[in-house]
Amino acid sequence: MLWIVENLWLIPALPLVAAGLIALMKQSQRKPAAALAIGSLAFSFLLSCCAFAPTLQSSEGLFRKFHNFPWFDFGTTSLQLGWVLDPLTAVMLLMVTFVGTLIFIYSVGYMAHDENFTRFFCFLSLFAAAMLGIIIANSLLLLFISWELVGLASYLLIGFWYHKPSAAAAAKKAFIVTRIGDMGFLLGMLWLYSQTGTLLFYTNDGTGCLEHSALTKLVTAGTVGGMAISTAIALLIFCGAVGKSGQVPLHVWLPDAMEGPTPVSALIHAATMVAAGVFLVARVYPLMDADANGVTGASTALSVVTWVGAITAVFAALIAVAQTDIKRILAYSTVSQLGFMMMGLGVGGVAVGMFHLLTHAFFKALLFLGAGSVIHGCHDEQDICRMGGLRKFMPVTFATYAIGMMALCGVPIFFSGFWSKDEILHAAHGWTVSQIPFYLGVFGAFLTAFYMTRQMVHVFFGNSRVEFGTVTASEKRTHEHGGADTKQHRKVEFSSDVHESPRIMTVPLVVLAIGSIALGFFGTPAWPWLHSYLTGHELHANFGKLFEWGTLSMMLISTVVVAAGIGAGWFLYARKLTCDANEPDPLDRAQPALFRLLRKKFFVDELYNATVVRLNALFAAASDWFDRFIWNGLVQIASLITLGFSHLSRFIDQYIVNLGFDGGCDSLRSGARGFSRLQNGQVQSYLRVIGIGLAVLVLALLWGCRS
Repeated sequence: MLWIVENLWLIPALPLVAAGLIALMKQSQRKPAAALAIGSLAFSFLLSCCAFAPTLQSSEGLFRKFHNFPWFDFGTTSLQLGWVLDPLTAVMLLMVTFVGTLIFIYSVGYMAHDENFTRFFCFLSLFAAAMLGIIIANSLLLLFISWELVGLASYLLIGFWYHKPSAAAAAKKAFIVTRIGDMGFLLGMLWLYSQTGTLLFYTNDGTGCLEHSALTKLVTAGTVGGMAISTAIALLIFCGAVGKSGQVPLHVWLPDAMEGPTPVSALIHAATMVAAGVFLVARVYPLMDADANGVTGASTALSVVTWVGAITAVFAALIAVAQTDIKRILAYSTVSQLGFMMMGLGVGGVAVGMFHLLTHAFFKALLFLGAGSVIHGCHDEQDICRMGGLRKFMPVTFATYAIGMMALCGVPIFFSGFWSKDEILHAAHGWTVSQIPFYLGVFGAFLTAFYMTRQMVHVFFGNSRVEFGTVTASEKRTHEHGGADTKQHRKVEFSSDVHESPRIMTVPLVVLAIGSIALGFFGTPAWPWLHSYLTGHELHANFGKLFEWGTLSMMLISTVVVAAGIGAGWFLYARKLTCDANEPDPLDRAQPALFRLLRKKFFVDELYNATVVRLNALFAAASDWFDRFIWNGLVQIASLITLGFSHLSRFIDQYIVNLGFDGGCDSLRSGARGFSRLQNGQVQSYLRVIGIGLAVLVLALLWGCRS
């Protein structure tokens, strides 16, 4: 099966070729485009299974095979690229291709009536290819190339409905904000190359930038700003992860990315783009952990990763509490969960962070696709305050969404999010640097259960608050508070408006729901296995550890926190929902100032608009003024001076240097031209002149003789 290592490039190449072929298709070729996109990614999934198999058979520690090749030579140096197959690559390939294929299938139903259906699948395939390129890369340069392709594809997908000003603005915002982080990534990559002479992660001679010799050289190379060069490089690379994974303070693009179609939101926020930042930190973890103090897991870079993740987890969860857009709530939830993943990487290592990434991909894709099903069934309504009672009309969507909600909240024991979140909290509790991230994580877990319960109650429980057609809110209240006939009339009218999504959309929901539960069933044995699989330790499942007091106490804390969040959400919202969509939120009534602060997202966007954006606009205006009136004026003056010297030099050359020589030459030339006309080569002309001359001479002689 090791043939797959040299041919690992086929996994991203298949959707890339599909994207190129779909780009050549006409818009009317909808079915071939969808079949090509889905088929290519499905085949990539099969190849990913082939790649996963040999990583399970290693008997000598961590399985790692790679294939490097020269890209081009400059001077005596050969710049090499390559791809690597190890457990981290294998599990990510499986997750991205499997979840991505389900999202592609779902998109056929969701985008069925879009006139740019073919172009949409072209962009989806390009996006998947770029993400798969990131995963297989054995070179930081190849990873960065694919990283930027992901940025391009996300720009195209977020702004897919470019006729909407909000979508166009969101696409530009995502592209620009992530470029800020990518600038730090690029600087770190260049600095790493200058120090190690290579961007390959692993090489045959052990000189890769993530191998012991290079890391030792980086740690002992000196310090900058009081920290080791290895730490500085790691933090610069982490800037790229902060941008892509929407960590504070570069999180502002990610909620606005909801302007794209819902399948795009599921693809970006669950399995691919935002996961790329977490994957990057996991991939370069040896560099992140390299520090002069020599203490594993306590490096300066990992401490920064932990604090950024913990702050992001709570910050985004607080904002989600006060949002009313169903997709925007999930977007801030994604930001929060990405913070949990970063915190897991910082306090517990690769296995802890990646475990939550894998489980999150299933239940968050399920939630986004479920939200898309709700929006589809409610005729593009996204405000949860204008929904309600949908469980009666969309039973499949309700059941699967409830599973995703419980998995995200971490409901024990049969839901995957419980195990992965619990491992993060357990690792944070044992972190030797500080206990504050643990308490932030506990608070974030409580908020997650609270805002997801709020969303579930608003969308699926209570009475209907959806306003369709010509039925206004007042008319609806009249129907619902009238006699039996009017109630029945409204019920029939409502049921004809709200509808369950077609099977091509609900089947992926069911599959993802099964995956979210299956990972929960296997949570206990899966975690020790995954930890051993990703770290290379001997495979064993210590079930006895499950009953140790430390583990039980952590599970108890997690369970109490989740129960408290769900209970608080149900107490505040389930009992007080009315049929009026304009009814103020209970939190708004209790704490209007705090609720407004959360609703306005802590005014971070306003702060950026008042500072960074305004300063950039002022700088642009100043640059334009300087260009128009200073540089342009200097250019005009230089031009006038040049023209003046040109005219002066022409005058001096003609009338002083040449002293009329050119004029004399012109006169002589004109005279010669006149005389040359007499020599035209025609004999009759010569005879005519001779005749005339002879006549003149005869007349002259006669005149002389006569006188």
